[in-house]
Amino acid sequence: MPQYLIEFRFQGYARKYLKRSIFDVARKFRVKGVTRRRPVPHITLIGPFETREIKRVIMDVESVAKKYNLVNFKLIGFGYFNNPGGKVIYADIEPSKELEELRWELSKRLMRYARLKEWDTRERFSFHATIAFKDIDRKFSEIWSYLKHKEKPNIDQHLLRITIIGKGGKIVCEYDLMLKRLLNRRAALSGKVWKRTIFMFRVKLFRRRLLAAIKRVSGISW
Repeated sequence: MPQYLIEFRFQGYARKYLKRSIFDVARKFRVKGVTRRRPVPHITLIGPFETREIKRVIMDVESVAKKYNLVNFKLIGFGYFNNPGGKVIYADIEPSKELEELRWELSKRLMRYARLKEWDTRERFSFHATIAFKDIDRKFSEIWSYLKHKEKPNIDQHLLRITIIGKGGKIVCEYDLMLKRLLNRRAALSGKVWKRTIFMFRVKLFRRRLLAAIKRVSGISW
């Protein structure tokens, strides 16, 4: 049965910070779990999961995501999982209520027809971006000590797009929360379209901040 992932892919400063952290750990401790393939810093929202109804997945992603606008979250430090299959070190994510609600609503929809992993069937979810895994168990203490002494990230982010990944790690499509439209693979990889996404993000963020400032100054209770 075909396997897919639904994720958020970092851009900008957060992407550079996470890639630098991944390669710093890989070089310093000679581990290659994350860097065997070209690392793409991301948060997995659901997956991996199996389904033969990818068109239904796409429709559900669009249906859920279009209800949301500026969905924020933060990178707040580092953490680790002590999984049966091996340890995982990650950048910790502090989600907003909107991000938690979006992921859970999407998960409940996919449960009806897709084969999800156990962690995706629970409302409580650990949002994270993986830094190192697979070949780190013997060096875990050294890596963890190194990261604990690094300056903790405190990076504000917004969920601009939701990406569906298919066979070979290729983008199937993306839903753009700023443009309120579904993007095929070509549009998802287009720098021109990305510039429009960023422009609309800045416009929406400016409007939100302006409205908040007006409320503060006027003392109006909305």
